[in-house]
Amino acid sequence: MVAADAWKERLVHVADEGYFQMDPEETAGIPVRLFLTPSLLDALEDSVRAQIVTAARFPGVKMVVIMPDVHHGYGVPVGCAIVSDPDEGAVALGPVGFDIGCGMVSLRSNVDARAATAERRLAFNRSVMERVNMGVGERGVERMGRIDRAEFERLIRGGADYYTSRYGQRIDRTKAERNRIPVDDGWEIPASRADRGIGQLGSLGGGNHFIELQRSEQTGTLFVQIHTGSRGFGHGLAEHYFRVAKDEQPDVIRHLDEAWFPPSSPRRDEYLAAVAAGGNYAIINRLIIAEEVSAAFHKVFRADLELLYEISHNLVQREWHPDAGWVNVHRKGATRAFPAKHPSLEGSPWFDTGHPVLIPGSNRDWSYILRPTDSAKSAYTVNHGAGRRMSRTAARKQLNQDAVNRDYRQAGIVVNLDRRVPIDESGAAYKSSRSVIAAITRARLAEVEHELWPLASLKGM
Repeated sequence: MVAADAWKERLVHVADEGYFQMDPEETAGIPVRLFLTPSLLDALEDSVRAQIVTAARFPGVKMVVIMPDVHHGYGVPVGCAIVSDPDEGAVALGPVGFDIGCGMVSLRSNVDARAATAERRLAFNRSVMERVNMGVGERGVERMGRIDRAEFERLIRGGADYYTSRYGQRIDRTKAERNRIPVDDGWEIPASRADRGIGQLGSLGGGNHFIELQRSEQTGTLFVQIHTGSRGFGHGLAEHYFRVAKDEQPDVIRHLDEAWFPPSSPRRDEYLAAVAAGGNYAIINRLIIAEEVSAAFHKVFRADLELLYEISHNLVQREWHPDAGWVNVHRKGATRAFPAKHPSLEGSPWFDTGHPVLIPGSNRDWSYILRPTDSAKSAYTVNHGAGRRMSRTAARKQLNQDAVNRDYRQAGIVVNLDRRVPIDESGAAYKSSRSVIAAITRARLAEVEHELWPLASLKGM
């Protein structure tokens, strides 16, 4: 048992590079870099240490990277990247999680943010809520109609490519991270999970998923960000494969949250196909919501939104890293950050600049759009948000609902229909996004392009 805070005292601070290095004796010799400022490290829960050790001890791991928004997660920390051998390494399930393919969309406009009066902010929220269902278990958009099993299969295999060919293209996706992830032809949806999510395409979900109208500090114009994932479909796939992995190695995997597949397991590739299918579902889900949000925006502001970028932050992906060659990178609550000239960006609009990185804060704080710079040292990874500083249970116990509601109204931030702020998703439950981004910029992993202030926020209750 390691005494509280003792492990932090043994960290080596590589100040010039902006990270702390963990004692390799604690991590089986695997390098672990924590991209934290001293103040963020001081505030970090000690329970995260054991989860970092778990992440480092999966077979075939080459490196673990911890992001400044890190907090206690399921098996491994939220806010980590695990780099492993693509052929000889384990494929771990906790570092992908239950919301497979969860990610972000950023839409921008030429509308002056001063046009977003209090009345229009409320009108925007109302118009979006008429088009997009929110909350756990909610159904998808009505215009999709009833989707049968065969059509659902085509969607989760074809991603946005199939969706736009079948249902039309309302948003130009030229600048998205991708339109689809290839799914192995031999993979079949587990029978017990086949109907999960069929009727949820185009719905937001609950928890930390959101739609937010924002003002750019740099341009003074309106942006919209969307955060959601694979809904019940991805959750069902994760539930299934967590159990399969544990049952396959009952003497090795003691706890469900430590589940992994060895290279020799035929279920390893099966799970990777499931992750691809869940990722495609999430891509389509965000695309449909973006289309509906764009329609709501046009109704209120008489102007169009265009896609700035879309990216996932809960996946395992095969990538080229100059120092290691081909590797698998598991990212749990962490965002890929390829800088200019990265080989994977060749042929994309972002080859000469690096792709945008979308970092939301709480709905009472700044969000960010970054541009990757010296991100190779973090396995081409940055954070995916501000990170929780308070659990949902603690937030409900410690925060006062009336005070939270009053604070948001005084700040002019409209949440849903301006009646009640979800207290466990309020700003006080999250770290300061500026302090988190400061850790990224000090380490020279990325630079800030846009600071985005919330004007109107939509959350599933």
